[in-house]
Amino acid sequence: LTIRTRIRSTYSTYQHSRALSSSTHFYNQSTSQITRPDPREETVVQKNDGLPKAKSITWSANQKPKSQAMIGPRFEQTNLDAQPNPLPAIELIKKQPIRMVPSRVAACDGGGGALGHPRVFINLDKPGPQPCGGLRFERSHDDHH
Repeated sequence: LTIRTRIRSTYSTYQHSRALSSSTHFYNQSTSQITRPDPREETVVQKNDGLPKAKSITWSANQKPKSQAMIGPRFEQTNLDAQPNPLPAIELIKKQPIRMVPSRVAACDGGGGALGHPRVFINLDKPGPQPCGGLRFERSHDDHH
């Protein structure tokens, strides 16, 4: 019976010392990684003088162009020319003709019926066409007084 208690106490002491050593090791590792920047080092800031070309602009910072995104074993035997290629919504809105409205406010219900949307009123005081979903409205500046 005394041998078992000695083994248990030795094992618990071993576990306790191991836990302490691993926690101090972790503490030493985490504190040793903290470094302060050297004020004598020069930092170089790159300036982007030129604007990106229109073809290289994507919708988000991490989005790749389609030619680079569709590479790899997943797309090996896929004919991308035969795949549907819908236009982005902004391009579809640009294709819509601008509806000239004589008043300062335009009302739009999206075409009415089941395909429309609830009626919205669009303020046309700002210059240029104002969008509403998929339609564009602009105030006609005819002299009506």
